[in-house]
Amino acid sequence: MEKNELFTSVKPGKALAIMAIPTIISQVVILVYNLADIWFIGRTNDPYMIAASTLAATIFLAIVALANVFGVGGGSLMVRLLGEKRTEEARRVASYSVAMACISALVFSLLTLVFMEPMLRLLGASENTLLYGKQYALTTTVLGGVPTVLSMSMSQLLRNAGYAKESGFGVSFGSLLNVALDPIFMFCLLPQGYEVLGSGIATMVSNVCSLLYFIVKFRKLRDKTVLVIPVKLEKIGRENLRSLYSVGLPAACSVVLYDLVTIVTNRLTAQYGDISLAAMGIVLKLERIPVNVGLGVCLGMVPLVAYNYGAKNTERMKRISGIACAAIVTFSVVCVLLFRLFPKAIVSGFISNEETIAQGISFLQGRCLALPFVMVGYHVMNFMNAVNQGKISFVLAILRHIVLLIPIMVFMNEILGLTGLIWSQPIADLLNAGIAVMFYCAVIKEKRWGIAFWKKR
Repeated sequence: MEKNELFTSVKPGKALAIMAIPTIISQVVILVYNLADIWFIGRTNDPYMIAASTLAATIFLAIVALANVFGVGGGSLMVRLLGEKRTEEARRVASYSVAMACISALVFSLLTLVFMEPMLRLLGASENTLLYGKQYALTTTVLGGVPTVLSMSMSQLLRNAGYAKESGFGVSFGSLLNVALDPIFMFCLLPQGYEVLGSGIATMVSNVCSLLYFIVKFRKLRDKTVLVIPVKLEKIGRENLRSLYSVGLPAACSVVLYDLVTIVTNRLTAQYGDISLAAMGIVLKLERIPVNVGLGVCLGMVPLVAYNYGAKNTERMKRISGIACAAIVTFSVVCVLLFRLFPKAIVSGFISNEETIAQGISFLQGRCLALPFVMVGYHVMNFMNAVNQGKISFVLAILRHIVLLIPIMVFMNEILGLTGLIWSQPIADLLNAGIAVMFYCAVIKEKRWGIAFWKKR
């Protein structure tokens, strides 16, 4: 099958499946890695190690934000240009995105090295968790920042070019390698007490290997696609530059704001002790099951929607979007049922500390109710990124995290304590989903405040 047929003539449901299934698999593998990471650390039965890795992972999440600027922003622009048959401009955008991903990652890694301890303190690290947090941040973010950002950005560019299977393989390869290396570094090569450091080293090594895979793949596909390994920083037109960052920065912002919410959640939870923080860390990982699957569908949807937006095939675009939304909401509802029916069996799989299990059950049963509404919000934001409506995506990100979620968390924590903190997310995401649907319908129907994007170039 020609890649052009995938974007233009293959039935919408089949095209989405071709793009989404490899992406879902890779996202599930990432999830397995994340769960395995905390599971291996949990084998120490040391809640301080779990708490420290949770805190340091928040810094690592900023790396994902950088990757989104150039992976989401550059990838979306690249495929829209391909839909408009502007191939040379698409090639320059791809080259620019890879080069800038490398430069920005290097700068962030150096900043993390200089300000590591203040950053961890700000996130809520105590004397019990600070050393472990430094070990994880040093390996994953300072030493591993550049290969992580490059591999993530190149994966998204490869997927947007229509090579979802190859992109998914690269992501899965890195994550599975990480799972395999975790016990080797944590329990075999390093002495007891250095398990968090071993986990960080495994993450760094696996991301380097993943990057090498994408470099080889880009070189093999250079004659078939617009993907290139840059030898210099390409110049792209002002309009394309604006378009890249108008989508990429909101996409990064959504990750940063998610990071900010995680910081606030950890800070509020830390008031109740390191045991509560460890339990919250486990639940945050479990929530990623439906989120990662939903993200896989949305990431598979984006290039299809973006290409057809560029080609002005609006009916096909809307059909693909609707199928994607129905799929992720259905899956998230199934996950809610499992989390509500079997919380103890699920949480106890990660740690045997009874107090941590008890708190984890309480956290999971309340927070999981937000998941279907989270999926609706994610779908709308990804759709806006695909159709060059980064401003709307940015507004929705600000609305969810700054206007709704953080204030409601703080307020309900003050009024109801830990119970209020748990139930704040379902309330905030219900409100956010309703507003997101209003934006989506307005844009689709081209209402006055929907910005009439069909007429934009």
